[in-house]
Amino acid sequence: MRRARPPADRHGRDRRAEVIAPPPGRERLTGDAPSTAVVGGGIAGLAAATALAERGVRVTLYEREDTLGGRLAGWPVHLTDGSGATMSRGFHAFFRQYYNLRGLLRRTDPSLSGLTPLPDYPLRHRDGLSDSFARVPRTPPWSALGFVALSPTFRPRDLAALDARAALPLLDVRVPEVYERFDHVSAEDFLRRINFPEAAHHLAFEVFSRSFFADPSHLSAAELLLMFHIYFLGSSEGLLFDVPREPFPQALWEPLAGYLRRLGAEVRTGSPVDRVRPAPDGTLTVEHDGAADRHQAVVLALDTTGLRHVVGASEELGDAAWRADVAALRTAPPFLVTRLWLDRPVRADRPGFLGTSGYDGLDNISVLDRWEGEAARRSARTGGSVVELHAYAVPEDAEPKRVQQHIVDRLHEVYPETADARIVDARHEWRADCPVFDVGGHHRRPAVRTPHPRVVLAGDLVRTGLPVALMERAATSGFLAANTLLADWGIRGQTLWTVPRSGRSRTLAALARRAGRY
Repeated sequence: MRRARPPADRHGRDRRAEVIAPPPGRERLTGDAPSTAVVGGGIAGLAAATALAERGVRVTLYEREDTLGGRLAGWPVHLTDGSGATMSRGFHAFFRQYYNLRGLLRRTDPSLSGLTPLPDYPLRHRDGLSDSFARVPRTPPWSALGFVALSPTFRPRDLAALDARAALPLLDVRVPEVYERFDHVSAEDFLRRINFPEAAHHLAFEVFSRSFFADPSHLSAAELLLMFHIYFLGSSEGLLFDVPREPFPQALWEPLAGYLRRLGAEVRTGSPVDRVRPAPDGTLTVEHDGAADRHQAVVLALDTTGLRHVVGASEELGDAAWRADVAALRTAPPFLVTRLWLDRPVRADRPGFLGTSGYDGLDNISVLDRWEGEAARRSARTGGSVVELHAYAVPEDAEPKRVQQHIVDRLHEVYPETADARIVDARHEWRADCPVFDVGGHHRRPAVRTPHPRVVLAGDLVRTGLPVALMERAATSGFLAANTLLADWGIRGQTLWTVPRSGRSRTLAALARRAGRY
């Protein structure tokens, strides 16, 4: 991958964002184009399918579920009052530094009018402390300094006690070197090592670490440092974000599926893939639904469980070491998304989204009718509200109904007016399919390339060598997978964007090196 200067039409405010140009090649395939299977219709698979189809590749997209979107899928439900609604796996924040994800969405929404900004990213701890990012400057280093100055969790004596020498790596995160240095340390141990203020640890960084569906004691410190780089000192896009104006299917995936079909791609939902068999002539047979299709290349854009299943059943795919690494992949602990349809509104001054800490498992609250059209129309019609609760990293032995009731009780504690509301309907979605970025596991996470030259991987579990995370890692890996195949066919692939791959300040970098941390 080559770095290039940012073009004038960049879609972000950060002038130091990196543009990564693909290898040179022809613009498009002509003649008898190769057939490629994209297995998985989440963000990663949709990104790969889009980049390939745009360049003339014959794409067949296989998705196990009946709807696209992966962990951002949605589906219709009928509520007990007779009305319909769209259920999903919950709130997701579309940060402004998610360049490649937003680029994917621009295929069908060039101005991103289907997204709307939330005015703040508030955090609240049970002990009464609260943080806000609305007034925090976006440009580094003022972003981090502003956060420290405005946050009640940083007192003068806390700053004096901070081990500045041990904290220097926060100021000069470099990818992929950060994994070499800090993947063997837990996020909790790293924060303890630098004497990070306990209140800030619980209010701010615990919220971020749990967004990876992991407890800080099990999350790799490298991932924590990467988050600090992406959102604070590596990017000037800031920590505010956008959300879709309508449920995920209507706002995002149905338009993109239509776009793919217009490009000639075949989109097959409800079509789980069982295995992939390499043939002696170099092609690959994709077995699904009792049928078998022949393709010239395959993109495996699956979640952890799906990838383990397909690779485990595909005995001839890859070598022993690669197969062992895939088999060793683990998922994060279970998480719960509870959505409540209430008969009365939440108080008007409540934020649309609130990150919570110290509430015994309740990680955030969303008032969907503040931004989502479907929920807002229902609220206007009934006078009620639609509230969503998330609980991440739930203990494996927890009793589901108790957890469900517990986080509703915590909602009543945070927003007392909801205690008097009648629950018209409630849906509880339990999942345990997110990748876990645990201590020491980075070197075993698979990369985009596999031992087979025509099989590539994509997904938020994949190593990319770039400073990306969560949904942006999924989109970026999907484009990288497509670019890998396209380069082998002599076709120029998708141009990528990232926040800078190293710290922005030469002075801070020199201090970090002098301290012996890099």
